[in-house]
Order: sequence, then C-alpha cells, then structure tokens
Amino acid sequence: MTGAELLLKTLTELGVDTIFGYPGGSALPIYDALYNYKKIRHIRTVHEQGAAHAADGYARATGKVGVVLSTSGPGATNLVTGIANAYMDSIPMVAFTGQVSLDLLGKDSFQEVDITGVTLPITKHNFLIRDKKDIVKKVKEAFHIAITGRPGPVLVDLPKDVMTQQISEDEIRKDINGFIETFSSKQHSAKDFGNLVEKAAEMILKSERPVIYAGGGIISADASGELAQLAEKINAPVTTTLMGITSFPTEHPLSLGMLGMHGTAYANMAVTNCDLLLALGARFDDRVTGNVAQFAPKAKIIHVDIDAAELGKNVNVNLGIKSDVKEFLKELLKALPPKEHKEWVDTVMDWKASYPLKYCDEGLKPQYVVEEICRLTKGKAIIATEVGQHQMWAAQYYKFKENRSFISSGGLGTMGFGLPAALGAKLGRPEKLVFNIAGDGSFEMNCHELFTAARYNIPVITVIFNNRTLGMVRQWQELFFDERYSHVHLDEVETDYVKLAEACGVKGFKVTQKSDLTKAIEQAISLEAPAVIDVKIDPKENVMPMVPAGKGLNEMLGI
Repeated sequence: MTGAELLLKTLTELGVDTIFGYPGGSALPIYDALYNYKKIRHIRTVHEQGAAHAADGYARATGKVGVVLSTSGPGATNLVTGIANAYMDSIPMVAFTGQVSLDLLGKDSFQEVDITGVTLPITKHNFLIRDKKDIVKKVKEAFHIAITGRPGPVLVDLPKDVMTQQISEDEIRKDINGFIETFSSKQHSAKDFGNLVEKAAEMILKSERPVIYAGGGIISADASGELAQLAEKINAPVTTTLMGITSFPTEHPLSLGMLGMHGTAYANMAVTNCDLLLALGARFDDRVTGNVAQFAPKAKIIHVDIDAAELGKNVNVNLGIKSDVKEFLKELLKALPPKEHKEWVDTVMDWKASYPLKYCDEGLKPQYVVEEICRLTKGKAIIATEVGQHQMWAAQYYKFKENRSFISSGGLGTMGFGLPAALGAKLGRPEKLVFNIAGDGSFEMNCHELFTAARYNIPVITVIFNNRTLGMVRQWQELFFDERYSHVHLDEVETDYVKLAEACGVKGFKVTQKSDLTKAIEQAISLEAPAVIDVKIDPKENVMPMVPAGKGLNEMLGI
C-alpha cells in the first residue's frame, strides 16, 4: 500500500471515524487515498481554521481525539489558531499537514512552511515523518501523547513523497513501547501518593469553611461522579472555572456556579472567605484569581493536577499533588469520613439568596434568551459559544445537566470558534440538540461555515445576540476608557443575518420582540436542519457581576 493508505489504515485502527479538513497540493496523496475509503468520514469545511475548531468541538463533546487535515503552507498556517486554542484548553487533537517532498524541504519551495517550527510552542509534540517505515509508529505516538497526561494537540507533518511511496507489510510494524514508556506520566510511588492523600484528608477534616474549586481537568479525567460524591460526603460547596462548567450539576444544592471575573458573587465571596480551597484539575488563571495577592487570603490551598508544572505556578499552594484527579478522588473518598459544615454552608446559601444573578427583565434581554433556550431544551442541549458577552451569559444562565455539554474557548478566547466547534460537536454526538450562542462580531469571523452546515445538513442552531457592537470590548470601553468607543460599532451597515443564512442554504429567523422568541426556537428545533436565529438585543446591556482586571474577587461591580 502507499504511505497515505497506511495512514488511513492506522487511523482506523486507532478508532478515528471523522476527519475535518481541506484538500490541497501537498495533501493530494492522502485525499486520493480517501476517495474510496469508506471507514472514515471526511468533512470539508470552508476554511482550515474552521476544520481545526470543528475537530476541537468534536473532541470536547466526545472525549475522543479530534483529527484535522490540511495541505502545506497557508493550509497549515491556517490551522495555527485552532491548534493554539486546543493547547490552551488542554483538548486532545492531532493535526496532519501535507508537506512538500523531502528533496524540496528547506528550499523555499511553493507552499513550503516549517510548520513544526511554527507550532512548537503550541503543541505537546510534533513530528516530521521522513521515512515511510515510521508512519505507523509516529501516528500512534501522536495519539498517545494527545490523549494521555494533560491532553493537548500534536502535529504530524507528512511530506508528499512519503505519502506516495509503496510500503510492504513486513516494513510496517514497529514496537513503540519504549516511546510510550518515555512519555507516560510518572506518578508518585504508591507509598508517597498514599501519604499525600492522607495529608489532604487531614487538612480537609481540620477545615471549617472548605470550598472545592473544579476545573476542566475533572471533565478530561471523567471524574464528575467522584467530584459529586466528595462534595456530598464532606458537605462542601463547589465552584467551577469556565472550562469546568458541566463537571458539577448547575442546579445541585452545593453548586456555586462559575467563579472569577464574571463569576457569581456568592462563588467569589465563598472563595474569599474559605479556610481551605481544594483545587482539582484547574490552573488558577488570571480570569479566575483576579489580584493574586487577594485570592483566597484566608485559605490553605490543596492543588491537584496531572501537570506538575501547574503546581504553584500562579498561586502559592500548601500542598501540591501531581495526579490524575479521578485517581486522587477515588483514594480521597476512601480516606475521608463524612463531615458536616452546616454553619458554613448556611452562610454560603445566605449569600446565594442575597446576591443572585439578576437582570432587568424589560424587553428582549440576552439573559432571557439563554434562559428560554435552557427551558425549551430542559438543560440537556450541547451549548457551544463564540467569545464575548454572550459567552458569559451562556455560562451564567444556562442550567447544565450533563457532562461535556458546554463547548467554549477559554484560555485563548477565540472569536469565531463557536460555529465550527458546534458542527464538530454535533457530528460527534448526533443524538444531541446543539446550539451555538454567538455575538454578531464573533459570528461574522467564521460565518462562512454555514456553508459546511448546509452541505452536510448538520442541524446546529446558531442564536446571534445582535447588538451591532463588539459587546465585551464596548463594555470595557464604557467602564474603563471613559466611554471612548473606538472601532467597536458594527452598525455602519445593517447586516441582515437571515438573508446571509439563506444565501448559505440555511433557514433564518429574525426576532425583535420577546413574544416571538419561543416560537422561533421551537421552529428551529423542529426543522432538524441547520438554522440561524437573529435576536435583536440592547447594545448597552453589560455582563455583571464583573471583577475589574487587577482587582480582588471581593471588589465586584454590579452585585
């Protein structure tokens, strides 16, 4: 078989059923091999960035490795934002890039780019395959690296001539155990790990005001069940990061929702006043901590993470434990007896009652739009978002009931992420309703992926919060730049998103009155086809509460 045929055979052995990509010259041998290959579905997006985000959304929704394929040069560089997005949010992805033939490398050949050099800072590892006999070994290595330890993206660069060369069965198989052992995440010894778990249990039992702080690592490790058991066993409130949303049911009595810059007031107050913070699979990013000197000032901090580099990186901790959080929680549950913190929980619940999320319910408000989507889907849809105010409203007001149902760009904050990510999520979880909650500015970045939705009839519903402005930037300019609204308004041209959708072959709905919203959502759901709902909202509506940049969590606006 050819190298390209061997690549596809190897991907099938690894369980790959879907590839997102875009063909081009250096990738032609791979696309030729795909021509009659029925075991893998290929989805051609409109732009390679869309393909990368779709692979990312597929991975987030399914827990499997997302796969994206492009040609060399501009095709490969168009993947860079999507790769960086996956890297920042620890999402398992393997990107395959076509490359010029080996004899043309280093000669500034047509569409040649050193993509392994370009992506070195934003991948866990990358490969340039120079020998056809390395295809199986390095592809399997790439998947192993992407999914183990702290997940993340890996890039495999495939020269055109390596893909066209013939290779026999006896040249193919290589033992990769040595490599896998090298890249395996080294854990503490059983004795040391047991001692650390005991020390954590001792600190928890001594605390009177504990808070559990859960990040995306809980979802990656499939540890939501253990997290709920722990919270209930020690009667401790739970707050999550943006990436940790869905790791703990939003409507659980002990749930505090999200903390940080746009977190709930009661989550921020609980963290500020707790005497113990148990951080699980979270990295203490600046949007969570605010002013680090004022973050959890009264608390001893236990930090558990699969990546030792995160322990103590942003916040000083009293006990750092390098571990898979699921394994840690299993052992901690064995070591901990039940404990009540009734007085503390009562105090936190009083804050929850006194400082709820709130908005002025006059007219068509974005918060109401999210609540209505939640009501009509019973909290069981997959919600993808773009980046901006609408993202925060979705995080605040949708009551998530199921794991892996919130698909959003956290660390990189990538506008244009939501629509292609929603397409990937729907293809990975076809039985689920999938919504993309979008701002008009973010939607315009990758709105052309509506063509992809139409071509493959992928029934994703995009709800555009149309305020004719770059909402989050406008909010910052209002609050911190003396209302100097520099280049944020989009009302120079009144874009008709319904016509845009219809031009792409997608049904569109326009909503300008609150009374019309429910019908539009219900009609979009009933289509079982891609749809766009253009919802006109107040351009002056702000996301609150808000912790200004550089301030402490106790310095919230809008509570």
